[in-house]
Formats: sequence, C-alpha cells, structure tokens
Amino acid sequence: MKIGKILNILTVITGAIAVTITSLWIGKQSYSWLPPQAAAESHLIDDLISFLVTLGAFIFLGVTSTLMYSIIFHRAEKGDTSDGPPIEGNITLEVVWTAIPIMLVLWIAGYSYQVYEQMGIQGPAELVHLHNPIGMESAYAATNEAPVAALTEPVEKIDVLAKQWAWVFHYPERDITSTELHLPSDRRVRLALQSADVLHGFYIPAFRLKQDIIPNHAIDFEFTPIRPGQYHLTDSQYSGTYFATMQANVVVESPEDYHQWLAQAATQKPSPAHNQAASEYAQASSQSVKTGWTTVAPAPSPLVNYPG
Repeated sequence: MKIGKILNILTVITGAIAVTITSLWIGKQSYSWLPPQAAAESHLIDDLISFLVTLGAFIFLGVTSTLMYSIIFHRAEKGDTSDGPPIEGNITLEVVWTAIPIMLVLWIAGYSYQVYEQMGIQGPAELVHLHNPIGMESAYAATNEAPVAALTEPVEKIDVLAKQWAWVFHYPERDITSTELHLPSDRRVRLALQSADVLHGFYIPAFRLKQDIIPNHAIDFEFTPIRPGQYHLTDSQYSGTYFATMQANVVVESPEDYHQWLAQAATQKPSPAHNQAASEYAQASSQSVKTGWTTVAPAPSPLVNYPG
C-alpha cells in the first residue's frame, strides 16, 4: 500500500472522528438554546431537539468536510485542462446514498412518534372519542427526582376555559376563578381544557407543552411542573383579530404556597378582570373615523376571584 493512500485513509478516519465529536458537542449545546425545563415532560422534547441538532450537524459537517477534503487532496494540477474520467455510475454507491437517508427519516419519525405518544398530545382522531387512546399516557414523563406515584395519579384538577380573548382558570377545590394560572410544583396536574368559541391552542414554551382546544370538546391534559417560577401561557392558534392579547401568567410554586394562594383567593369577591382585547376593541370603536375591517367583539371580561 502506497504512503499516499495510507495518509488518505488516516485523514478520513481522523476527520470522521472529529466530525462526530464536534456534532455531539453541538447537540449538547442545544439544551442551552431553549427555555428552562419547567415541567417533567420538558426533557422529552429537549432530548429530541438535541438528537436532531446532532444529526443535522453531523450531516452538515460531514458534507462540508468531504468537499474540503476533495478540494485539497484531489484538485486538478495547475494547467491541467483535461476532462475527468468517464464515470457512468456506481450502483452500490447509489443504493447506499439512497438507503441511508431513508433509514434516517424512519429513525427520526419513530423517535418523534415515541415522544408524541409519551407527551400524550391529542390530535383530531383522539378528540373524536373524547379520551386518550389505549396505551397513550397523557404528558407522562418519569423523572429521577419525583416518585412515580406522584406522576401517575393526578393531584390537582383545574378547569381551563379559552375564549376570545381571555384565559379563565377554575379551581374546583375552592371553587375560585382566576386569569392567572397557579400550579403546585412536583405535583401531577390535570387540566380540563375547553373552548367557548373557536379553535385555541394551550401553549407554555417552558413546559414544552402544546395542546389544541377544540370547540364543544372537553380535553383532559396532564403534566407535572417541577421548577418554581413565573412562566408564559399563550394561544398558539390564530383565534381572531385580538389573539395576540390572549396571554396569561403561569405561576409554579411550592404546594404550601399554592394552597395558601387558594385560601387567599377564596376570600376575595369575584370582580371583572382586566381584558386587553376588550380595551383595544372599545378604543377602536370610540374613534370617529372607522378604519380596517369589522372585527368580532371580544367576550365580556370574566368575573374572577383573582385577576392576576
């Protein structure tokens, strides 16, 4: 074996190792690109994203490295204007570069569907039957920190009503309502999601959870908050002119603080909550010069014990 061929093989092996290590490192960095993991289910999505970033980085670096290797070691000599060898095709090579992408796509699809099942997000087929299909556990993700019993049995049940354009949360334990979602940390939570009018989307980026809310359907959705703090709930669906105002704070606190908040909110009489959509609509309606298209009037401001 010639020295040049040996050097080429060593270069390819070294390059492959370098590309693999670099891709794994980039995949690990992707965790820092995302919001903090505020729910036990977050790591499922983050692991999937890290896997996709690692795979994408490996393909990108592999293709780029191959091009650079070809340019450096197999470029034509200066002044060489002759044609390249008349290569008509290579069946083995074509089978390989066709089979590998197919296997990668199947791998990604299988992994993604596994995460989809574990998250328990309900699509149109499941919503027709108004319950989770057999074998699908709603937003279930066991962690080393939390006991399995706490993750499999719902502890807190909260009713969630989405309407144009406000979120209303009802806590049956104390029969109180709020426009700010309070959740106990490290406790299983079951939300009963309902829409009063159109299609809405329950989306908390820090939880990595998104569930479509279908009108005339009650959807049970479970997860486990694990990180105390204040987060953001938004409507992931375009629900009308003022859908950007359909936002709410999500407060995750210790079980003690959570029950203290429930007791405090129960002492307050229901009062109209601030509704940004209603305020903007009233301001637009009071203008002497009408501009734009006629819009749907927002629902009346909800009466809540705790406006947030």
